[in-house]
Amino acid sequence: MNAIRPPSALREGALAFLARYDGLKARLPGDPALRAAAAELFRAGGLPGPREEAWRYTFLRPLVEQEFHEPLVPLADCGPLLARLPAIDAPRLVFVDGRYRGDLSVPPVQAMVTTGAPALGPLARPESEKMVALNTMLAEDGAEIAVPAGVDAGTLLLVSLGTDAHGRAVAFHPRHAVHLAAGARLTLIEICMGEGAYLHNPVLSATIEAGATLTHLRLQDEAKGAFHLSTVYADVAEGGTYDSFALNLGARLARMEVHARLAGPGAAAHLNAAQLLSGNQHGDFTTVVAHDAPNTQSRQTVKNVLTGNARGVFQGKIEVARAAQKTDGYQMNQALLLSPGAEINCKPQLEIYADDVKCSHGATVGELDAAQLFYLRSRGVPEAEARAILVRAFLSEALDPITHEAGRAALEQAVAAWWETQAA
Repeated sequence: MNAIRPPSALREGALAFLARYDGLKARLPGDPALRAAAAELFRAGGLPGPREEAWRYTFLRPLVEQEFHEPLVPLADCGPLLARLPAIDAPRLVFVDGRYRGDLSVPPVQAMVTTGAPALGPLARPESEKMVALNTMLAEDGAEIAVPAGVDAGTLLLVSLGTDAHGRAVAFHPRHAVHLAAGARLTLIEICMGEGAYLHNPVLSATIEAGATLTHLRLQDEAKGAFHLSTVYADVAEGGTYDSFALNLGARLARMEVHARLAGPGAAAHLNAAQLLSGNQHGDFTTVVAHDAPNTQSRQTVKNVLTGNARGVFQGKIEVARAAQKTDGYQMNQALLLSPGAEINCKPQLEIYADDVKCSHGATVGELDAAQLFYLRSRGVPEAEARAILVRAFLSEALDPITHEAGRAALEQAVAAWWETQAA
């Protein structure tokens, strides 16, 4: 008799999440039909694995080896974590272990915010994105942010804090939505940090109407024992702009996935990022930009600095529909490997069905330039400082497009703090 093969580790991990859903579904807020449909999709597909092309370089085995629990009512002292936030004078929405904390938040005046229930909006695709299906199934809270037509809502901080106050590894799946009406503007600075071991699986959907601009800056500085698996959807109408920058430097395993759809003529998306990884960290930055209308533009510059045995991944895909004539798409990934054990996997892709386009992509991988390092050393610059100068110069191109002064200063400070820990 043939032995019955046990479920794979990924299957067992998926079953644990499904068991949690079965125990919670009677009291989860929102449309139960949407959740049930997502649960069926997740039950059929499970967690993504390396046999799927989009997850070829990121394996979730460390995630399923960790046992996660439902977050308790957040009672932890968040003072030390709040003290680490960048000094940006702006309204803020604070979520602790995935749940909104009104006592720690300062809501904005020029934008309408609703919390207390996940924003299970129409942009997300649980049928094709398994982590989004998991989020749709288990999301308990989130923020809906709406900016009226023609209003400049200034800057808003969206803060997520993960804790281990109860000595339990928790998993949380916040669901956020941003809606900018025609001509509106907003700078959203998203900051994720924490302590201990936890899973943070957020989904954010952004609807950007005609002529509106969303500037989205993200600092992922999760605890070193955490898992960060985020998905962003941006739908950009005629003349609108989604201008984003993501700094990925925390978590044991992180994947930041962005899907941008340029749906109207003149729409633009800028998906710049930097990954700074050390030790045994794994960081994955994956993007899909769909040019569905003519005269649209996308720009992607992604920088990676890897040391120790860290592993970085960049996957970037530009899709140009047949109707999207005059598309202008650019994609560049560059990696700096500072140790023999560091590794980068890069997969740029172009899928073009129009015939009048300008699309290009490129990738470079290398070490610090020995000649430049020697030049600085010969001028009396200590080796650690010389290496820091060259790394900062390498990263400057990615940070240059950020025009929000306080946001850029916060990101530069995070980069400097990361480098100090490597040089120590």
